[in-house]
Amino acid sequence: MIGDILPAAVRWSQSFTDRGDVELFPEERAVIANAVAKRQAEFTTVRACAREALAELGHAPSPLIPGTRGAPGWPDGVAGSMTHCLGYRAAVVGHAHEIAAVGIDAEPLQPLPDGVLEAISRPEERTVLAALTHSGAVSPIAWDRVLFSIKESIYKAWYPVTGKPLDFPEASVRISPDGTFTARLLVPAPQLDGRPLTGFDGRWTTGNGLVVTSIVVQRAG
Repeated sequence: MIGDILPAAVRWSQSFTDRGDVELFPEERAVIANAVAKRQAEFTTVRACAREALAELGHAPSPLIPGTRGAPGWPDGVAGSMTHCLGYRAAVVGHAHEIAAVGIDAEPLQPLPDGVLEAISRPEERTVLAALTHSGAVSPIAWDRVLFSIKESIYKAWYPVTGKPLDFPEASVRISPDGTFTARLLVPAPQLDGRPLTGFDGRWTTGNGLVVTSIVVQRAG
């Protein structure tokens, strides 16, 4: 799935089932020592995916420890992102001299619980979702869940670059039914590669009961 919405400059791995064929480092085991079995399984499997993707960049296995706000710690010279949800785990990585930021997310393609859309969206976004829902141009899709996943990808791309939080309403997203989206950031723009970071472009896809979204910011030039 995720390979369909990524540029050639990155490497990726995904799994639709939990895996036990990876040995965690002691530092990683310590992170989940007191976690429930479900959390241990998803943590382990997504790191198996990450190790496979990193191997394609020439990196040997190393501890991948969550940092502040849960962002994974990548080896020096790597930009990347992980995601996991029920029935899916994936990791995407690239060389940091080629890739400035990565954000990926996967969600079950089901409507959000009552009240969540209003909490995570802006009025103009709800207008777009309503138009998509009634357009008849595509098969029925839980557009609210697509928006939620996009906003998760935005945060995952934003935070490692800036070290600052970003609330859901601080990005205005426009989704296109062709599998693309644009996001306008409604906060003061930091500099990235000498340019103001005012937004993101990304892609989304659905299948196997999931929506998967991605943002990959390539270096200037």
